Amino acid sequence: MTDTAATERHIPDRLSRPGVRLLRSWEALLLIVAVLIFTANSFASPYFLDAWNLSDATFNFTEKAMIGFAMALLIVSGEIDLSVAAIIALASTAMGAAVQAGAGTPELLAIGLGVGLLCGTFNAVFVTVLGLPSIVVTIGTMSLFRGLSSIVLGDQAYGGYPADFAWFGQGYVWWVFSVELVLFALLAVGFGALLHLTNFGRAVYAIGNNQTAALFSGIRVRRVKFLLFLMTGLMSGLAAICLTSRLGSTRPTIALGWELEVVTMVVLGGVNILGGSGTIPGVVIAAFVMGLVTFGLGLLNVPGIVMQVFIGLLLIGVIALPRLWSRIGARRR
Repeated sequence: MTDTAATERHIPDRLSRPGVRLLRSWEALLLIVAVLIFTANSFASPYFLDAWNLSDATFNFTEKAMIGFAMALLIVSGEIDLSVAAIIALASTAMGAAVQAGAGTPELLAIGLGVGLLCGTFNAVFVTVLGLPSIVVTIGTMSLFRGLSSIVLGDQAYGGYPADFAWFGQGYVWWVFSVELVLFALLAVGFGALLHLTNFGRAVYAIGNNQTAALFSGIRVRRVKFLLFLMTGLMSGLAAICLTSRLGSTRPTIALGWELEVVTMVVLGGVNILGGSGTIPGVVIAAFVMGLVTFGLGLLNVPGIVMQVFIGLLLIGVIALPRLWSRIGARRR
């Protein structure tokens, strides 16, 4: 009688405290880390708390986060796209070539998004139609897309972009709130709603947890994955527009190494690299964490190569630490 009553009390008590679960979540830990980094940066540099400096800090992550939102859904489904930075290079090269031919801003927007969409379709066909592993396919297309950009540009650079095109990467909507930051916020809300509030998002989780079970439950696995690759390519095209607009030029090395930073951002945000779990709010907080870290290091004149080492170590850490923690817990039990 007593054991039964204790069991009945224990289960509802644990399930009826969402606040406790929230405080123990990965997102809560990331938020604490973000606050600590913000505080440390404010003491490390007297220029950090300037409103315009903080606005400039957002450029360290907004473009990468645009891709990261789509990449999060793709990784949750059990796939990955390592060609995103090369898609940016190819889309930017196509826009630069169009400018030399006299294209205006509307045409550049269409070309940037169109190239991204085509590259995403190319990846999707090889993965979903031919059934090849996404990591192998996208490593190949990473070299392909970047190689095409290098062949077209050589050691040259494209410039001469229209003045109104610069608004997307350098413009401000109001006060210190840049166009890119507003796009980042809108995309965060959109992808958050898509993943957490729709049947499509539930299908993504189901595929990532057990693709075979999802298939037998009526989910069109190939179609869902195809759409996810298209979204990742499209977001890469949008990032190419913003980055090219902000820099005002196109070089073969544009966005070089960004695929590592995007994947790090997504995994740091709590998305399981093996698929099946993760949240968009986690990716949002992780984007701010990485942006604050890189901006703080930049204010301290830390070389870029050191930042790359830090990002590499961070990626290894966020993948390895949860596994080590679970093994330690299993041994204790």
